[in-house]
Amino acid sequence: QVQLVESGGGLVQPGGSLRLSCAASGFTFSMYSMSWYRQAPGKERELVALITSTGDGTNYADSVKGRFTISRDNAKKTVYLQMNSLKPEDTAVYCCNANYFGRRSHWGQGTQVTVSS
Repeated sequence: QVQLVESGGGLVQPGGSLRLSCAASGFTFSMYSMSWYRQAPGKERELVALITSTGDGTNYADSVKGRFTISRDNAKKTVYLQMNSLKPEDTAVYCCNANYFGRRSHWGQGTQVTVSS
């Protein structure tokens, strides 16, 4: 059974940091590229960051470059999103996605991140 379970969300003040985790099971994690998406109320889902299956390539949305860092541990079957200098506009539900060359895609349920004073 394929599972992606996100954790680490919560309420943080502007300028603060959070580290999201996404634990995978039920598929060959090391063969999948992994991404973090987010969706704010009333807005479309947005790709935040992507990391290749081996971890040697990453890509970020312009809005988070220099503040967010995606990483993965294939031994632990986990992908992370370190979020620094958080802004109120980062408030959203963050979901992780596993993708195998566009042929297979798995989604987690998401974790809420709220940036507010």
